[in-house]
Amino acid sequence: MAEVDLPVAPSSLSAPSEMFKLSHRETKREKASCTDGTIALDVAEQSSDGKEDLIFLSASLKLQLWPLETRQHQATGTQAESSKHVVAPVSTFPSLSECLRLWPEVRPQSSSSGGSPSVFDSRSYRPHSRKRARARLRSGQHRSAPAMVFIQSYCEANSSISHTWVDQGISPCFYFTLVPSILLTLSFFLGTIHCVFYKKYGTAMEPKFIPRTCLYGFQLAVSVLLVVQFLGGMVWQAAAGGELPGYVLLYGCFSALAWAWAISLLRVERHRVLVMDRTRGHSAFLLMFWALTFSSENLAFVSWYSPHWWWGLENRDQQVQFALWLMRYTCTGLLFLIGLKAPGLPRKPYMLLINEDERDVEHSSRSLLGRTEENESTWQGFRQKVRLLVPYMWPKGNIVLQLLVIFCLLLLAVERAINVFVPIYYKNIVNDLTGGRSWPTVATTVCIYVLLKFLQGGGAGASGFVSNMRSFLWIRVQQFTNRVVQVHLFAHLHSLSLRWHLGRKTGDVLRSMDRGTSSINSLLSYLVFSIFPTIADIVISIIYFITYFNAWFGLIVFVCMALYLTLTIIITEWRTKFRRDMNLQDNNAKSKAVDSLLNFETVKYYNAENYEVARFEDLILKYQASEWKTQASLAFLNQTQNLIIGSGLLAGSLLCAYFVTEGKFQVGDFVLFGTYIIQLYTPLNWFGTYYRVIQNSFIDMENMIKLFEEEEEVKDEVNAGNLLYEMGKVEFENVHFSYIDGKEILNDVSFTVLPGQTVALVGPSGSGKSTIIRLLFRFYDVNGGCIRIDGQDISKVKQMSLRAHIGVVPQDTVLFNSNIRENIRYGRISASDQEVEDAALAADIHEKIVTFPEGYDTQVGERGLKLSGGEKQRVAIARTILKAPQIILLDEATSALDTQTERNIQASLAKVCANRTTVVVAHRLSTIISADQILVISDGRIAERGGHDELLLKGGLYADMWMNQQQAQDTDSSSDTEAKDRKSEKLQPPSTSSGPHHH
Repeated sequence: MAEVDLPVAPSSLSAPSEMFKLSHRETKREKASCTDGTIALDVAEQSSDGKEDLIFLSASLKLQLWPLETRQHQATGTQAESSKHVVAPVSTFPSLSECLRLWPEVRPQSSSSGGSPSVFDSRSYRPHSRKRARARLRSGQHRSAPAMVFIQSYCEANSSISHTWVDQGISPCFYFTLVPSILLTLSFFLGTIHCVFYKKYGTAMEPKFIPRTCLYGFQLAVSVLLVVQFLGGMVWQAAAGGELPGYVLLYGCFSALAWAWAISLLRVERHRVLVMDRTRGHSAFLLMFWALTFSSENLAFVSWYSPHWWWGLENRDQQVQFALWLMRYTCTGLLFLIGLKAPGLPRKPYMLLINEDERDVEHSSRSLLGRTEENESTWQGFRQKVRLLVPYMWPKGNIVLQLLVIFCLLLLAVERAINVFVPIYYKNIVNDLTGGRSWPTVATTVCIYVLLKFLQGGGAGASGFVSNMRSFLWIRVQQFTNRVVQVHLFAHLHSLSLRWHLGRKTGDVLRSMDRGTSSINSLLSYLVFSIFPTIADIVISIIYFITYFNAWFGLIVFVCMALYLTLTIIITEWRTKFRRDMNLQDNNAKSKAVDSLLNFETVKYYNAENYEVARFEDLILKYQASEWKTQASLAFLNQTQNLIIGSGLLAGSLLCAYFVTEGKFQVGDFVLFGTYIIQLYTPLNWFGTYYRVIQNSFIDMENMIKLFEEEEEVKDEVNAGNLLYEMGKVEFENVHFSYIDGKEILNDVSFTVLPGQTVALVGPSGSGKSTIIRLLFRFYDVNGGCIRIDGQDISKVKQMSLRAHIGVVPQDTVLFNSNIRENIRYGRISASDQEVEDAALAADIHEKIVTFPEGYDTQVGERGLKLSGGEKQRVAIARTILKAPQIILLDEATSALDTQTERNIQASLAKVCANRTTVVVAHRLSTIISADQILVISDGRIAERGGHDELLLKGGLYADMWMNQQQAQDTDSSSDTEAKDRKSEKLQPPSTSSGPHHH
């Protein structure tokens, strides 16, 4: 066996062609040279079999052996001499000594001439001492398998931790060192702080409040699977190829520790809760940890063309590595998505009410945390909110608007491409000017750059041609959205029950409509044209910097973007409660102002102007206090963002400038980096604003969404038909009704109104008289029994057809803020002016109207306040006459009027009710003497029924009510007569005596 001992070569070669000698045994000639960037080591030795082997060591450290023909020397009495060659690129090793240090022990395989090369993976090499590198070659004897070779260094043979970008990809040694170090540091420090807060300040959850879901078990199992995968990967590599590189051990151990710590925090959050924390959703730390792990796995795509990664799937090792990565990629992605749902955490605000009964707390709207919505994240229910937005964004049934939407999205993609090419052409201009290129070349580059800048505009598409064109085309889509949202919401409000309308605040509803509509426009605009493009620009920039520069620049951008977005979201979520409270105080102030102005007369009656002003000022002060907190937190957020952006720009600029001074980059590269970063930071600077606008829009949408979520209490059945009116017979059969549970208003009420009859309802206040009117008009559905018209259950017919046959004259008539003609025409929108005047004539109001300066065009004011009570009532009667219903409902229509006005209106009502089925709710019994039937309602039941004379003869409740009202009228008449007599006495002249006085 021939043996060659090669001592360590010099640490570096001073010149490409430097030569040096190596000591040897049993060799006739040897030399090492460095020529054209290649280290070549020639070892000549005697060969017994007359053949020569050529050994080639590639950049990937794979050993290939080819049998070659023997070169015979013409020397008498000497053995044949063969030459051995070892070749490796200089870029693979920092010095020749490093190359010699990694010289492997090789036992070549037996192979026939012209056969395929034998390939040994680099991990099978065993490095020798730095002082000696020994190569043994057995001439003429080849074994079938390579010997086990071990690498006793941190990185692999052709890699170093300082080399971040190797062969079109990230260095595995660099990547698998940096990623687990960041994750372990993050999980240890931030996770420990988080855990301490939970342990020290958190409240333990009772087991009955902790949800037991299969999804949480799956979340925990996936986390444990990741820990097992990291440990199993190390065991497999050790078993497959001997000792592991140091970075493999570090990656496996650090990653397993980081995930184990994350699992423990996941369990802590499940069993404890912080008072100041949100009641739903995982902490920002866990969400950020899952997002970073998933993002780090995506970085593997950057090294798609690198031979050092597993994408080639050339051998079993790469296939196993790819399978392990695929498992990590799937598991981390699933954990991030599941973490957004937080299946293992309580979904209700009762988590702190550990001593309360579960059922009571379930139905409670408040907890120790305050109102639920104040502690929820703005992004809770994000899917429902987006699902509400999508129909308004895509204009169904309008092909033109649909094409506009598609074209606007295409323009958005064009903007992204322009943002990439603008810095590149700016760099080309600088390189052309510094490189002495010809004028036509420079001019062409400048023209292309200016054209791109014109299309892009200032900053990153803020006011460019493409952006302005997109904004112009989007106007029609935005108007469509605005119109559809307002119309749908307005229609929905009118479909809600009377119960809801009696309990709502008009000012709050109007502001919710206004804010909600504008917030939808803002959401569509900022989400589609600001947030998503900004995120796309960030992703594109990271990939571009990694591929064009190196991994350090991509890492700087990635870290800065991750910190910026994460802190922006965390701080903005923290600011949510201030913004929500500010909205609440603003609503309170506006609502009180509207209420005060609507009750202007009442304020004057009690000289309460100063009180109202002081109360309004107090509400404004509360609003300003909340506004100050909102603005102060905004300033803090802006300073945090500026600090992150400045730090990232400083680090990247210094690194780029360093590479320029070292000659690795051109000046144009520095210009490209600066231009691209500033261009990227311009929209990123607005990202916080975009996020705040979107969050504020979601907050403003919440009240509007709640309006949309209000369910219709009275709904038409799916197959409901129209009311088939025949005669107008009304039947109440065993009707039960209550506004709230436990307090029944009507109890087993039954009566019948024959066609053309008039039935009067009388009784004490609160007995349920007006409720019967509302049930017949179907403002509410009965709890029991049924109401029929001409034998048809009114709950089985459409509400529109039912109400088309019924006319109502209420006690408190409210007119629209329009003229008299339009208020009367409201009874039948299609009526002509002549029909309006005929209705007014029938209601005995025409003569009064024509005396007004503007006649029928007289404005009645808000709620008709410019007209007297009698005039408003007659306008309402004229409106009902114009509608010409078959059934009339009079709800104490004259109770608030004086006696003379009442008599006049009674005559008008008699004309309206002639030959129509009529139900009258009366307070003054004198107005219903002629009714066909009188029902006396008491405590929700019909106490008495019959005609006027019949009920008086019974001497019951009706007779008592009649006697009391008659006595009251007699007293009032006597008082009026005495007052008139006193007045006439004062007007008479004093009496005089006709004769003299005698004393």
